Amino acid sequence: MPRAGKITRRTLPPDPIYNSVLVSRFINRVMKDGKKTVAQKLVYSALSEIEKGGKNPLNIFETAVNNVMPRMEVRPRRIGGASYQIPVEVRGDRREALAIKKKEDTLRAAEANKAFAHFRF
Repeated sequence: MPRAGKITRRTLPPDPIYNSVLVSRFINRVMKDGKKTVAQKLVYSALSEIEKGGKNPLNIFETAVNNVMPRMEVRPRRIGGASYQIPVEVRGDRREALAIKKKEDTLRAAEANKAFAHFRF
C-alpha cells in the first residue's frame, strides 16, 4: 500500500483499426523489446486471415479470450502455521491478464523443469 494517496489506474487507449481495448492489450503482450509496430503487424495479419474466411475477427478473438479466462484461482492463506490453497474468484481485469499470460507461464514452467526432460517417454 502506498503511503501517499491512492493509486490511479491507467487506461489503455483502444487500437486504431478495431477500436478495441482488448486487441490493444493483446498487442502489448505480443510486443517484444518495445517493437510495437512489429507486434501490430503480427496481430492485424492474423485477424485479417480470419476476416478472409468471411467471419468477424473481433468476435472470434473476444470469444477465444473469453474461453481461456479463468473463473477461479487459488491463493495461499496461512492458518495456524500451515498454508492452505484457498479458491477465490478472479476479477475482470485480472481474468483478461491471466488469459493472455497463460502461454508465458507455461513456457516459464517448462524452462524451469528442463532438467527433468530425460524422464519423458
